Amino acid sequence: MFFPQYRARRIRGKEVFRRMVRETSLSVNDLIYPMFSAFGSGIRKEVSSMPGIYQQSIEHLVAEAQEAFELGIPAVILFGIPEMKDAVGSDAYAEHGIIQETVRELKKQVPGLAVITDVCLCEYTDHGHCGVIKDGDVDNDSTLELLCREALSHALAGVDMVAPSDMMDGRIQAIRMTLDANGFDNIPIMSYAVKYASGYYGPFREAAESAPQFGDRRSYQMDPANRLEAIREAAMDLEEGADIIMVKPGLPYLDIVREVRNEFNLPLAVYNVSGEYSMVKAAARNGWIDEERVVLETMFSFKRAGADLILTYHAKDVAKLLKRG
Repeated sequence: MFFPQYRARRIRGKEVFRRMVRETSLSVNDLIYPMFSAFGSGIRKEVSSMPGIYQQSIEHLVAEAQEAFELGIPAVILFGIPEMKDAVGSDAYAEHGIIQETVRELKKQVPGLAVITDVCLCEYTDHGHCGVIKDGDVDNDSTLELLCREALSHALAGVDMVAPSDMMDGRIQAIRMTLDANGFDNIPIMSYAVKYASGYYGPFREAAESAPQFGDRRSYQMDPANRLEAIREAAMDLEEGADIIMVKPGLPYLDIVREVRNEFNLPLAVYNVSGEYSMVKAAARNGWIDEERVVLETMFSFKRAGADLILTYHAKDVAKLLKRG
């Protein structure tokens, strides 16, 4: 087809036709909203690097979760800020830890909302790493035991899904076996299967107070230069029992999202991470971009690349934009 017989602008010229032939759809049902639950009461502290995102005590978090649910957002994912941290992240798997109590209250107050929990130790350790430290590095196998305890404690609290983000080898199989052995074979696992050691996580580390106190996380998170490794990581997690796999970060790794989508037909999530969010917010505040247009373009880029689900701090804004049409 060539001009002048084919004129693409015939279709582009009317909004109704553009909608009718649109190749990629975006729905509020695609969204998962990350939230930060803080120990204490009366807390609603805006994260300085993430305008519109808050560290919140449970009563405020529940109120915002209710708002998200009323906007049609089907699920939230929780990150915890405990009262105290120690070398082994004890609050992560405590019966009355911050996340466990938040899950109970959410399921009581907003029962129709799906509650997902991040399973990792970095928010709870005093050194900021994702597991038990031995000889200056995270020890894989001793960390697995604590991750299993954490996931089980979330299940006992009533969570709908767990999402291990630690990147320890073998953690999906270990958690799956633990959940199954304790009667929670119905709880799905969303695995951070392809998680890169990225500079885009900076604002999150402020929000979750989880910055490493020494070194970095390159011994357990993936090298940004690697593509084939992403397929291996996703394949291993699926073999170990993951129900949903995730690529994180999102925008700098759309090629990886597409590679994983082409390789596997199970549900695929992408995390539109804190650094991506903060850059959009900063540029919009300076008047450099049209925030609404850029946010929707970003969401469509994830869907076009093959993602089914999008974890994004923009979730409430996107829901409002979709409702507005």
